[in-house]
Amino acid sequence: MEKLNIRQKLERLEHDYLSQYASFSDSTLGRDFPEEPCDIRPAYQRDRDRILHSKAFRRLKGKTQVFLAPEGDHYRTRMTHTLEVSQNARTIAKALRLNEDLTEAIALGHDLGHTPFGHAGERALNRVCEGGFQHHLQSIRAVELLEKHGEGLNLTKEVRDGILNHQTAGNPSTLEGKVVRLSDKIAYINHDIDDAIRGKIIKEEEIPEEFTNILGHNSKKRLDTLIHDIVIHSEGKNDILMSKEVENAMMMLRKYMFRSVYTNPVAKGQEAKAEKMIEQLFTYYNDHLECLPEEYRFMIFEKGEPASRVVCDYIAGMTDRYAVIKYKEIMIPTFWEVY
Repeated sequence: MEKLNIRQKLERLEHDYLSQYASFSDSTLGRDFPEEPCDIRPAYQRDRDRILHSKAFRRLKGKTQVFLAPEGDHYRTRMTHTLEVSQNARTIAKALRLNEDLTEAIALGHDLGHTPFGHAGERALNRVCEGGFQHHLQSIRAVELLEKHGEGLNLTKEVRDGILNHQTAGNPSTLEGKVVRLSDKIAYINHDIDDAIRGKIIKEEEIPEEFTNILGHNSKKRLDTLIHDIVIHSEGKNDILMSKEVENAMMMLRKYMFRSVYTNPVAKGQEAKAEKMIEQLFTYYNDHLECLPEEYRFMIFEKGEPASRVVCDYIAGMTDRYAVIKYKEIMIPTFWEVY
């Protein structure tokens, strides 16, 4: 009689329980570099673990989400945003009997390529990097090349597809990727409202009632409405859908946030300084490649990666605090004493 290892048992359980539209672990399109399967973990769980243990993931705790260097411990960072996306996405995936491991792997990896200082850093690098800069492309570069000293994480194609296509214009090939794409918006719209209210940028009662009457008058209710709407309209279908009314209200609320928060001079008053700092760091390291850490010099001189792109990799990987420290070291004169 055939003896099954734990992974194979879990893969069989997926076929017994998951929706016919789910992504099954034993049907993955695979990895760029074939590996011996784990005897305990299915492929997507293994990817989730690799992302969770990556250096790029750990650095998310020190990167701005929306509010740059706020005074207070409860504002979101890029990591807490990622965890909230993951939680929303897993709730939806579980309700629809989709593959939770794949969903979580995509969610945890979707912002690995984000810059210090949020979208301000992204704008700065997009101006100075040859070929431009977009964080979803950088997230793929991180998992395919930058992690593990140039070896990458060798993730499955489905996880990488979900990471690549998580932005608004993306079109993920799996339902799990589509769930993460919507969960990203749900998370940042709601937690950015929460942070903006905490920072006294807006008040709950200032949010137009044409949106809140549909979605709810607080973050808990809005999350409940949005998640239930997706589950109700997607159950039993080979797509992830929302009702037109709720989807339109969500997108209009997003536009309201751009007008009232994302371009608010109080909330964004320090971003011009951050952008200038990122640009100056790029110029300095581009002119002084010898000052890059060894692993980045290796990428240039041993692996043949374009120098300007590797400089961009280094700066994009910095936390807010580390970027400020390096800027001070490079740009700010230090005093010296003679005894």
